[in-house]
Amino acid sequence: MFRNPHTLFRALAILEAISWTLLIAGLIIRATTDWALGVTIGGGIHGFIFLSYGATVILVALNNRWHAGPTVLALVSAVIPYATIPAELWLQRSGRLAGEWRLEATDDPRDGTWYDRLMRWFLRRPWVLGALIAFAVVLLFVVLLILGPPGGRD
Repeated sequence: MFRNPHTLFRALAILEAISWTLLIAGLIIRATTDWALGVTIGGGIHGFIFLSYGATVILVALNNRWHAGPTVLALVSAVIPYATIPAELWLQRSGRLAGEWRLEATDDPRDGTWYDRLMRWFLRRPWVLGALIAFAVVLLFVVLLILGPPGGRD
């Protein structure tokens, strides 16, 4: 399904933009009808996809060996409505999303780092990696739900 970093990144960038639409629609519905459940639903979906997009950015940045600049830009793009789409286009056009998953070590000395070895181990076991990322995102999502929405509760 996600045979290379670009397909995974593009899917999450698009989902993040769609989730902004759900959140904004929920805000509009709440403002016009006082129906707060729209924000709860749209905000929950957006929050979950936002965290998933962040995890994807970190995984792809490590795999493709991005410097801090593109990584931070990709992460910050999730905070601005619909900015993940132009960020993905720029990353793709600049070659930062090119290539395959790094499943095997090369002669590059960076392949000897502990996190590169760990990443390769997980990339060779995509179901384990997917389950771990899903667990981490769900755990963080639950913690954030317990802490409450941004701006506090009414």
